[in-house]
Amino acid sequence: MTAHQSHHTVVIAGGGSAGIATAASILGRHPGLDIAIIEPADEHYYQPGWTMVGGGVFEKDETVRPEASVMPKGVTWLKAEVTGFDPENKAVEYADNGRVTYDVLVVAMGNRLAWEEIVGLEETLGRNGVTSNYRYDLAPYTWQLVQQTREGRALFTQPPMPIKCAGAPQKAMYLSCSEWEKRGVLGDIEVEFHNNGAVLFGVADYVPALMEYVERYGIDLNFGSTLTRVDGPAKKAYFATENGEVEREFDMLHVCPPQKGNPIVAASVLANDAGYAEVDQHTLQHVRYPDVFALGDCGSTPNAKTMAAARKQAPVAAVNALARLEGKPLKGNYDGYGSCPLTVERGKIVLAEFGYGGKLLPTFPKWVIDGTKATRAAWTLKVDVLPGIYWHAMLKGREWMARPIGGA
Repeated sequence: MTAHQSHHTVVIAGGGSAGIATAASILGRHPGLDIAIIEPADEHYYQPGWTMVGGGVFEKDETVRPEASVMPKGVTWLKAEVTGFDPENKAVEYADNGRVTYDVLVVAMGNRLAWEEIVGLEETLGRNGVTSNYRYDLAPYTWQLVQQTREGRALFTQPPMPIKCAGAPQKAMYLSCSEWEKRGVLGDIEVEFHNNGAVLFGVADYVPALMEYVERYGIDLNFGSTLTRVDGPAKKAYFATENGEVEREFDMLHVCPPQKGNPIVAASVLANDAGYAEVDQHTLQHVRYPDVFALGDCGSTPNAKTMAAARKQAPVAAVNALARLEGKPLKGNYDGYGSCPLTVERGKIVLAEFGYGGKLLPTFPKWVIDGTKATRAAWTLKVDVLPGIYWHAMLKGREWMARPIGGA
């Protein structure tokens, strides 16, 4: 028997970056609209900051705030886990037999970090020199290891795509190398990058600048190399390559975990074969259920999964959700924008900004920030400006540099 049943005009499944930003953007256009957000978490994280925690630039506490503090005023917060979707009946099910119906649904539940797919990894994370900036509690351990390491071998890994922020595995590596270079110990450390993919970065325009740092730091690039298991106590990592399994001893191992579609989304009729909510890549409207929209890391759009992408997608989802409610044509258009500020050294960043098909989509003219080069201006943007834009603009419906194409 259903214990809790309600109806809201708009239901948003997920109160992370994409969900909160979409709610705020909707309310900015339609104050007082009846919106419910389903989200179980007590805390809200600024995940792009974790790279900087691992590099000794931010403290981890700077990247977290109470979920209640970012929940838009006037929104109904259903503090529970989503357990299923019933789009035929325009309903979402949540924990403790909850069920809520909607006129329009926005799905923004993120993806899943599949740590368990690497044998032996979970039991050694946070010790034995094994770390990852993809977890709030582990990013400080990355910085601890960087400070402790003076010689030996440091391994950095990148799994198959798609992953959240495809540049993050490299960012950890470059910031570590920058610190070792500053301390004069880089020459005593073998640095290896093990990437499942065939190229250093998916958009070729940014590769030359990155390669300058690969050569400067003496990094050994290993393409087509996928971490499959870790023996923490023995400090050995095992990689699948086209020539068979390769064993590498390490003193420090930074792991980017494999990533999958959100399990609740993947198990539902909303998902495509890969487990992501199947939407039109421009309107973010579901291809089979027109009253459903999806964005962020749980969506099927073929863009880089970054917070910057969610920042651009949220106003599009807001405009189009409102158009659907009003029976009007969808005008909001998402161009695939994603941004990856590649922290190549402490004080300089290669600001990669691109859309569908690898088209460059720079926010600033070249004389302000040339994204194909490492600049101090991009570092200032990342460290001093973007956190404030996140907390005080994106999550508040202030669409600075994020107005939707074709929408009001």
